[in-house]
Amino acid sequence: MHCPFCRNPDSRVVDSRTSDDGLQIRRRRQCTVCGRRFSTSESASLQVVKRSGVMEPFSREKVIEGVRKACQGRPVTDADLAQVAQVAEETIRATGASQIQANEVGLAVLPPLRQLDEVAYLRFASVYQGFESLEDFEAAIADLRSDKELR
Repeated sequence: MHCPFCRNPDSRVVDSRTSDDGLQIRRRRQCTVCGRRFSTSESASLQVVKRSGVMEPFSREKVIEGVRKACQGRPVTDADLAQVAQVAEETIRATGASQIQANEVGLAVLPPLRQLDEVAYLRFASVYQGFESLEDFEAAIADLRSDKELR
C-alpha cells in the first residue's frame, strides 16, 4: 500500500477493525517515511463468472434484483429480499472460492427463498434448475408438499 502523501510503498498497520457487516476490515496505517496516517479498507474479492465467460464482482444488489423479479406480486418485503441475498452471499463465501459460476449464485439463493415464499421459489427454481416440462414443476411441487408434511 503506497502512502497517499509521499508515495512510499511501505507502511505499518496501527489499528484494525471489522466493519459492522463483517465483510470489510478498516485499517489505520502509518507511513514509515513521512509518519502520516491514513486509512484503508480491505475486503475479500468474489468474482462471478457469467455464462459468456465474462467476470464481474459479486453484487448483493444484483441478487436482490433477480429475486425481486421472482417475488413480483408476492407478499415479500425489501428486508426479506435483503435477508435472502445475505444468506446466499454467506453460503457462497463459506466455500472459500474467489470465483463462482453465475448459476451457482442462483442455486445458493434457492434454500432461503424456499423458506421465504414457495411460489417465488418455484419461479426462481424454474430458471436456475432448468425446468423444461410440466413434470419438472410437478416434481418440485411434490417435493415442497412432502417437506410440508414432514413439518
